[in-house]
Amino acid sequence: MNRSRPCILLLLFIISCLSILLPAGPQASPLRAGSTWNAPEGEACIECHRTETPGLVEQWRLGAMGQAGVNCYDCHRAGKGEPDAMEHEGFVISLLVTPLDCSRCHEKEFKEQQPSHHAKGGQILNTLDNWMGDMWGGPAAVAVGCRQCHGSKIEVLPGGKLDPATWPNTGIGRINPDDSLGSCSACHTRHRFSKRQAREPETCGKCHLGPDHPQREVYEESKHGILYYAFKHELNMERNKWVVGVDYSDAPTCASCHMSATPNQDVTHEVGERLSWNLRAPISVRMKDWKQKRANMEDVCKQCHSGSFVSGFYRQFDGFVELYNTKFAIPAAEIRKELTKKGKLSAAPFDDPLDLYYWELWHHEGRRARHGASMSGPDYAWWHGMYDVAKNFYFHFLPEVEKVAGKELAQEILQKHVYSKPEHSWLKEGMTKEELKKIRQYYQKRYGQ
Repeated sequence: MNRSRPCILLLLFIISCLSILLPAGPQASPLRAGSTWNAPEGEACIECHRTETPGLVEQWRLGAMGQAGVNCYDCHRAGKGEPDAMEHEGFVISLLVTPLDCSRCHEKEFKEQQPSHHAKGGQILNTLDNWMGDMWGGPAAVAVGCRQCHGSKIEVLPGGKLDPATWPNTGIGRINPDDSLGSCSACHTRHRFSKRQAREPETCGKCHLGPDHPQREVYEESKHGILYYAFKHELNMERNKWVVGVDYSDAPTCASCHMSATPNQDVTHEVGERLSWNLRAPISVRMKDWKQKRANMEDVCKQCHSGSFVSGFYRQFDGFVELYNTKFAIPAAEIRKELTKKGKLSAAPFDDPLDLYYWELWHHEGRRARHGASMSGPDYAWWHGMYDVAKNFYFHFLPEVEKVAGKELAQEILQKHVYSKPEHSWLKEGMTKEELKKIRQYYQKRYGQ
C-alpha cells in the first residue's frame, strides 16, 4: 500500500500538468489528405483568418469540417470561368458556397435536396406573396423579411463580388449563380456545420413560425415538444447515425419526422417524402404518391406509437382537413370566382376587402388550423385555427359578399354555396330548443345560474 502511494501521486501530478498545458474543449485532428479535400492553399486562408475573423476560424476548427480536415479553400475555391469567381490574395475563390459546391463530397444529399420543397422555396419570387411584400411594404422589407427564409436570386457584380441587395442570404430556396437551388447553411449554419444543431427544432423555427406557418409554436405546445424540452439532454443528437427508437426515444424533433433515419428508412434531404397532404394551398389536396409518403411517415410514428394509435391519429387529421376544405375553403373560393366572373370584383389582387378576407382565411388562419391538426397542437387547430377561419368566414367574408354583390345576387350565391349546406344550417336556424335546453341545464348544474 505504501509502495503504491508514490506512483499514485506521480500519476496525479502528470494529469494535473496535462490539464494546464492542454487547451480545453474539442481539438481539431491533424489535417489529412482526402480525395476531394485538404487543399494546401487552405493553410494560407487559415493563417490569415485567424487574425481577421478569429471567431469564424474557431467555429471551423471545432466543427465537422475542421475535424475532418476540410479547409476554407476546399469549399470556397472557384474556377476562373464561374460567374461568381473573384481574385482574392492570389487565389481564385467564391464567397458563396452553393449546394453544388457541397456536392463535391455530399453527392447523395445534393441529389435529394435539389428537387425538394426546401429548394423550391425561392419560387415565392413569382407569387402573390412576393407581390404583396413589394407593394404593401417595399423591396427593403422583402429583402430582410421574405427572402431571408425563402431565398433571393443572388446577383453578381463585376469582379465576382456579390450584390449587397441580394447578399447576404441563406434562404432555403436561394437561387445561386451556378443554377443550383438552396443553401445548405440555412440548416447547417456556417462554419460549424453541426449535425446536432440542424436536428434541433429551434433551427427550423427561423422560418417555420408566425401567423401563416406556426410549426415551431405548434410543436412547442404538442406532446412532442413538451417531451423534447424535458429530455433533450438524452437525445444523443451529436451521433453520426441518429436512428429513432435506437439512438433516442424520448421525443422526436422536426428532423426526426421529416428527414432522419428509422430502422427501415435512410436519412433524406427531400423533406416532402413523408407528407401526404399539401397544407399550404388555399384548398388542401393529397400529394402525388401520397400513400407511399404516408407509409413513410407512419413508419416514423410506429417507432414509438402503436398501429391503432397512428391510424386513429390519421383518421382525425384527415377528417379535419376535409372539414376545412368542404365547409370553408371550397365555398369561399367558388364565391370569389363567381363574383369576379360577374364583374363584382376587379382582376387586380388585394384591392378589395374581400380579397384580403379570403387571403387571410386560407393563407393565415387555414394554414394554422391545418398545421395544428397535423402536429397535434390542439390550441392551434381550434382557437388560433378553425375558430379564426369560421369567424372570418361568417362575420367578415360573407357580409362583404353581400355588400359587393348586392342583395339579390348575394342571396343567390350564398344559397348555392352556404345556406343549402347542412354544416351551415345553424347560421339561419340558430340552436334548436333541445340544444338550448341542454346548455342551460349544464350551466345551472355547474354554476347555479
